[in-house]
Amino acid sequence: MLMTVNRGNCGQSANISMGAISRWRQLKANKLTISSIAPIVAGILSFAMPVQALQVVVTPSNPELGDTLSVIIQVDGNGGETPKVSLQQKNYPAFPMGNNRFRALLPTTPVEKAGARLLQVAGDGQVQKLSVQVRSRNFPTQSITLPPGKDSEGTDAEFDRVDAFKALVTPQKFWNGPLLRPNSGEITTIYGVRRYYNGVFAQDYYHRGVDYAGAYGSPVIAPAAGRVSLVGRESQGFKIHGNVVGIDHGQGVASILMHLSRINVKEGDFVQAGQVIGALGSTGASTGPHLHWGLYVHGQSIDPVPWRLQGVE
Repeated sequence: MLMTVNRGNCGQSANISMGAISRWRQLKANKLTISSIAPIVAGILSFAMPVQALQVVVTPSNPELGDTLSVIIQVDGNGGETPKVSLQQKNYPAFPMGNNRFRALLPTTPVEKAGARLLQVAGDGQVQKLSVQVRSRNFPTQSITLPPGKDSEGTDAEFDRVDAFKALVTPQKFWNGPLLRPNSGEITTIYGVRRYYNGVFAQDYYHRGVDYAGAYGSPVIAPAAGRVSLVGRESQGFKIHGNVVGIDHGQGVASILMHLSRINVKEGDFVQAGQVIGALGSTGASTGPHLHWGLYVHGQSIDPVPWRLQGVE
């Protein structure tokens, strides 16, 4: 460092120069120190900040036996993996809804016990455990007397085909909004009724759907869009279901429409909501003309009324 000074102020000038050099070196050292510790500080701050938790919403907020639990999961989108959902240690599939959201549908039934259910959702490297309270519900009891020839217990072949249909889990979602009433007739039997058949109480039985006592031959429509994946006829051994149509609405949701007098569709057809699929009748285990509509979620019969009134997203 060059300076022009006289001998009189040489000592003072030298001191000023050395002080300036010292401050410059200290400033440089400080800059190096800050630069070197910045990543460490950032790492500490990053570690200290909370990790965003999975966002899980369960509806309805106050469910009762027979309701379908809709579990909507919001993820951050970085993992790319589908969340895993279980209820009472039973696994259920979750399907994408767009915008990094997924949904799983979980059935409850009248023969289960009310109370807390353990819901577990895993995704984004995190696990959330929630306690879901399912309320009790009173279901009426009914006595049914089946005439001779209508009291068959059915065959393995009939139930094997129906069970295979109910077990379908198609990845696509075909329904949209609230489901439609499949017949205009009066509702005579609600979902969940317990029954005596010919004086004998049916253990572990509950009415798996809603009965409509419409006029014989009145149209039966598809409650929602879907693929016809079951067509069975009384003449082919469907002694319980009678003439029956099963519609796969996708993602484990399915409708079964029983006791038809006429069938207008065939297996493999894709039907739209409101399309006529047959006519009301009294085939199979039926005491008079009516339509039985059952709605299933992952093979379990659930109450179709909330699906028809509020709908499930």
